[in-house]
Amino acid sequence: MKIYIVIGFLFCSLFSYSQEVKAEKLWTLEECIAYAKEKSITVKSVALTLESAQVNYEKSKSMRLPNLMGNVSQNFSSGNTIDPITSSYVSQQINSTSPVLTSSVTLFQGNQLNNQIKQNQLLVQQNSLYVEEAKNNVALSIIESYLQALYSKEGIRIAENNLTSSEKEVARSKARLDAGSIAMKDYTDAVSQAATNKYTLVSAKNNYAQQLIILKQLLELTPEDSFDIADLETQNSLLSVIPNKLEVYNQAINNLPEIKAATLSKAVSEKGLDIAKGAYLPTLSLSGSLGSGYTSIQDADFLDQMNLNFNQRVGLSLSIPVFNRNQTKGQVQLAKINIEKADIESQTVRKELYSKIETSWQNATASVEQLEASKMASDAASESYKLAQKRYELNDLSTTDLIVSQNMFTNAQQNYIQAKYLNILYFQLLQFYQGNEIKL
Repeated sequence: MKIYIVIGFLFCSLFSYSQEVKAEKLWTLEECIAYAKEKSITVKSVALTLESAQVNYEKSKSMRLPNLMGNVSQNFSSGNTIDPITSSYVSQQINSTSPVLTSSVTLFQGNQLNNQIKQNQLLVQQNSLYVEEAKNNVALSIIESYLQALYSKEGIRIAENNLTSSEKEVARSKARLDAGSIAMKDYTDAVSQAATNKYTLVSAKNNYAQQLIILKQLLELTPEDSFDIADLETQNSLLSVIPNKLEVYNQAINNLPEIKAATLSKAVSEKGLDIAKGAYLPTLSLSGSLGSGYTSIQDADFLDQMNLNFNQRVGLSLSIPVFNRNQTKGQVQLAKINIEKADIESQTVRKELYSKIETSWQNATASVEQLEASKMASDAASESYKLAQKRYELNDLSTTDLIVSQNMFTNAQQNYIQAKYLNILYFQLLQFYQGNEIKL
């Protein structure tokens, strides 16, 4: 019976372990981008600024409403004084209670309240665009790091293949050295090349690990979280047709949130000018109060005095600005300057965007030709290396010449995968500027 229990326990443990292994998945680029947009500290920080803007917007709308304040005062006085309830002049100790309920509302304030509400609404829209911009920036950082990681990962495969080939060459060289068909130098050259390739493999693995660390930080993962990325299965992302850069720019102008946010900056500044000009106009306010009181010098009890002394007040007040030491004039001038600055900022953002698009377009154009050239060079170097291996096996090529051929093949492979991932990167950048989804 104990044997069955042990077997069952082992089976459950193995099943649990297999489930854990299956749970470890490889992250795709799309999953990384979606996760980073949700977890990024930068995005969360900008989102909090959006929440603050929404709170300010709601506060400004509430400024149209009347306020309501309650106040109760309890006073003790003695000697010659005026009763605060009856306003009588008395010479005795007084105990008085005065409850008051007051309210006021601004009827007109140079239209400043309405303009402030509109300005805060624009700020909410602008900060919503800033959130989208932050998400886009995170996505661009993710794709750049992800492709760099894929490049490092392919570098590991190249290094592993080279090391395997070098180890085989060391074994052949050893056999030939023992047979006396090659000199010691040929054997030591083969051993040296294998050691160099092993060093290259260790460096490639370290580079890949470093790139994963960068990706984990962008994803806000903890050091304890296991993480690895999926390989690029297809070549659908390779760029073959270059879109017109002016078309890309025009689409980016209509799609990118930073362009819309820059446009809203000018609208926000224009509302700021309307608010500043409103200070030239008078302010009309309505106020009212309800009050009562109790005093110890009257014979009636507390409730009777509250009914007897109950009073109501309603009033209008008009405040007319005459001269405020040119403060309003200065605010208007500053508001006009802010409009000009917002206009310059919008032009600067558009200029920087065009520079980025033109750079990406030129790099994409060059990457197509580089990819084709590096592919041809890699294929040719591969064939040369295969022929060199066959000649080496027939003892028709020295170890040194074989190593030279292998190194040329390695360099050609590195150039090809570098051109491939640069091509993918520029393709994705052009897709992004056109408002298309980033997807491998």
